[in-house]
Amino acid sequence: MVVQTLPRYYSTAEYLAHEETAEYRSEYCDGEIVPMTGGSINHNQIIVNLIIALTFALKEQCYSVYANDLRLWIPRYRQYTYPDVLIIKDEPIFEEGRNDTVLNPCIIFEVLSKSTSSRDRGDKFTYYRSIPEFQEYILIDQYSTHIEQFSKTSDGNWLFRESEDKDGVLTLFSVNCQIPYHQIYERIKFE
Repeated sequence: MVVQTLPRYYSTAEYLAHEETAEYRSEYCDGEIVPMTGGSINHNQIIVNLIIALTFALKEQCYSVYANDLRLWIPRYRQYTYPDVLIIKDEPIFEEGRNDTVLNPCIIFEVLSKSTSSRDRGDKFTYYRSIPEFQEYILIDQYSTHIEQFSKTSDGNWLFRESEDKDGVLTLFSVNCQIPYHQIYERIKFE
């Protein structure tokens, strides 16, 4: 006879306590703690490239760029995530009682990996769309030049753009900024 064990569900308080002492980061999915996989050299380099390019492009605007160690709380779906790169307009709004968990990104970037791409394209995008300030979602492939962009229109719909053009330019409409693809993919060696 096979005995099936039921999954353990954690409260948000248990998850946050776990994160304080954990040797690795985990995301929280409505009661489940999901360990995050390690990033590749390409994944890390793309994040660094983005932070440099975005910080320079937005330096005289009222936006701040944050890296993948800043946690995001999505109350509607009871999700804690660590997006690869966030842009926040004006000041961050923190979860009550926290200074390491934000609520108000206007743009989120995810660098896709084989293990996360379906979740990044699916559930996470659904969760992110519940954030009132959220305006753009950028998915960047780390295995080839390929960028997917979702931009919220003035009537609340989402417009999809996709490009594999090595000479392309990523235009962030909500912050009036352009980043050439060659800056995003600088020092990237595709397998």
